[in-house]
Amino acid sequence: MATKLLLTFAICRLLVTVGLTLDPTELLLLGVDGQLSFDPTDVETASLDFGLLTRAAPPLAVLHPASAQDIAQLVKTAYGSNFGFTVSARGHGHSINGQTQPANGVVVQMSGSKLRASGRIRKPAEPRVWPGERYVDVWGGELWIDVLRSTLEYGLAPKSWTDYLYLSVGGTLSNAGISGQAFNHGPQISNVHELDVVTGKGDLLTCSEEQNSELFHAVLGGLGQFGIITRARISLEPAPQKVRWIRVLYSNFWAFTRDQEYLISLHAQTGSQKFDYVEGFVIVDEGLINNWRSSFFSPRNPVKISSLDPNGGVLYCLEITKNYQESTASTIDKEVESLLKKLNFIPATVFTTDLLYVDFLDRVHKAELKLRSKGLWEVPHPWLNLFVPKSKIADFDKGVFKGILGNKTSGPILIYPMNKNKWDHRSSAVTPDEDVFYLVALLRSALDNGEETHSLEYLTDQNRQILRFCDDAGINAKQYLPHYTTHEEWMDHFGNKWDWFYKMKMEFDPRHILASGQQIFTPSFLSSTKMAASWR
Repeated sequence: MATKLLLTFAICRLLVTVGLTLDPTELLLLGVDGQLSFDPTDVETASLDFGLLTRAAPPLAVLHPASAQDIAQLVKTAYGSNFGFTVSARGHGHSINGQTQPANGVVVQMSGSKLRASGRIRKPAEPRVWPGERYVDVWGGELWIDVLRSTLEYGLAPKSWTDYLYLSVGGTLSNAGISGQAFNHGPQISNVHELDVVTGKGDLLTCSEEQNSELFHAVLGGLGQFGIITRARISLEPAPQKVRWIRVLYSNFWAFTRDQEYLISLHAQTGSQKFDYVEGFVIVDEGLINNWRSSFFSPRNPVKISSLDPNGGVLYCLEITKNYQESTASTIDKEVESLLKKLNFIPATVFTTDLLYVDFLDRVHKAELKLRSKGLWEVPHPWLNLFVPKSKIADFDKGVFKGILGNKTSGPILIYPMNKNKWDHRSSAVTPDEDVFYLVALLRSALDNGEETHSLEYLTDQNRQILRFCDDAGINAKQYLPHYTTHEEWMDHFGNKWDWFYKMKMEFDPRHILASGQQIFTPSFLSSTKMAASWR
């Protein structure tokens, strides 16, 4: 009786939601080993993301796949449908602008599947480590924290990371995946041997440098436009046991960026002659210097801007680490001292702590738990991430850090350089056309605390000001985790890659079924012939 009621409810909901644009039996008779859910809680969750900036119409259903074949069956059904529906993969729901929310479609819940919790239905494979070959095969919805835990059992770890590990493998590989190791190892997309991908035609294909290479390069950094990553083979290296975590402060932007650029130029040196991680952040608000990104400055060693810069100006923090084993701990002091003496930070502003490697990598999650306990995590996040050419970073500092932002912000502002030669130009990822470029990440949270400068409206308007300044000043910045709403903006973003990008879309997702929330292509069943032609 309960099953019949649920089926009746599902049919009624589909008819009400999509009218005559979809035959309900196409979904209800899908036939998968996983679970196709119409549960209101599932549907509601899938209509939200970390950004909390947009609220899309609820999806038609949520698929909890038991295998890549489940996903292929769903996409193949969508591709062959006379009416059509879209399909979007969702990992941990950490997108900002509704990128994983489908228009008139189905969400594939890749991470945190109910199937794993229940244990009653066949579930996606757990990570499989190949210690001799130094790689690991992982499900596309696996979280990086679980990849780390699996590989550490063999004394190994992936080479390149993101700052936050509760993100899905497929999600970060669809963008790039960057952190302070990128100057040395490149982004995460530069550390992949092989992928299994479900294309927009419902084909399940294995791809690599040698096999289906066009699909391989298109999917990496491809914003989900060409396929859903169901398996990734990730490169590994021996994992260190401990990390020396160091922060030093600057009041001079030129000295700060010169030192950062010097440190990333050492990428070809041996391990003892370079740091393993290079990042940094900007301090425009004294309250932010002792925030979650810099918690070891306080409470025993609180830092005040006024004590370091009598003019109350902007400060810059260089954040670096040195990995080591317990057996080599006796040499770490000498190695660090040798590297630090070549830098030009403010004297007596060296802040150091030693911790386990896993604790360093998982540092942001610990801060997340604190913010959740205070109700400060599930709030709108109007984040803005930009790649800024090295030649324009001083202009950006003057116009944004010392200009538009004033002396108030509501979240960390990261800044660190990367080497372009560590990025594979054949991938879909877009970077500035200079040998060195910077990530500038304004990771602000909108708070309903009565302060205008913390409001969503204020921060969103400030983001618009920053983008307008970049255009007016000829900064030629590229958005990372890009968000655009017009065809012209996307063409400008991809630049000379656009024609190739469009060609790959026509080959692997000709009906524009996948990742419609990115707003790059309009699903063919929603667009007229005239509109489709205008995309050429």
